Amino acid sequence: MPVRLMREIRFSIDRDWVRGAHGASGFEGALPVTNSWGGWPSAVGIAPYLVLRVTVSGMPDPVTGYLVNIQELDTLLRRHAIPEAAQRLSEVGVRLTGERLLAGVREMVAARVPSHCHLERLQMWATPYLSYAIEEKRPDMIELTQCFEFSASHRLHVPSLSADENRRVFGKCNNPNGHGHNYQIEITVAGPVDPKTGAVMPLPAFESLVKREVVDRFDHKHLNTDTAEFAALNPSVENIARVIWELLEPQVSPAKLRRVRVWETAKTYAEYACA
Repeated sequence: MPVRLMREIRFSIDRDWVRGAHGASGFEGALPVTNSWGGWPSAVGIAPYLVLRVTVSGMPDPVTGYLVNIQELDTLLRRHAIPEAAQRLSEVGVRLTGERLLAGVREMVAARVPSHCHLERLQMWATPYLSYAIEEKRPDMIELTQCFEFSASHRLHVPSLSADENRRVFGKCNNPNGHGHNYQIEITVAGPVDPKTGAVMPLPAFESLVKREVVDRFDHKHLNTDTAEFAALNPSVENIARVIWELLEPQVSPAKLRRVRVWETAKTYAEYACA
């Protein structure tokens, strides 16, 4: 069966790098890679810092076990994706949307993926909390994912179960006074890029919607006693993800809600997503 391989690069684009290295096919030689873990090219001064992941698929070589040497992917992204990002940022500046930047990078990368594997997905982080993704099977659709958080307390309890059964099923989470979490949520919408705005959905409008319908509704609340949504529904992380989906799904048009992921702790999340 085919396997998928992901490779990530991290890079900054500063003015000196754009002037000195953009467009040069051999710029890796002129600008040696000094810290690929922290990001190369490195941030000289205050510069945009981006993370780009490419996912490819195919059959591994029976001798080497490689689908593709990751150095080939590094070279592909450094020679084509980074200069393309630099060019677009240099020409358009702060008016450039993440959707248009990723679409331009995808055009450069898709035509140059090694012939023995297939491009599946590109994902780019504009901040640690905001990312864009495009899948090769639907290059006209871009995913926008933004992260949010709220703090709330809850008690896991089912009235139809006995007190002993509730304690057995839910343990400490059945504490009569409840307990709290700092919930982190990732909301993903997808759609074509609007030719006027350059966005799937204007980010301020997207953020305002989630703030109004989710954060303001649940933040610093006891979910069982302070919210209508969980007055009769056990507020498990699974149910929280589903309720958030139901609150947002009718309101993101013309985009489509793709995924709601709720992190209850750093080790646990529940996800509600379209098929």
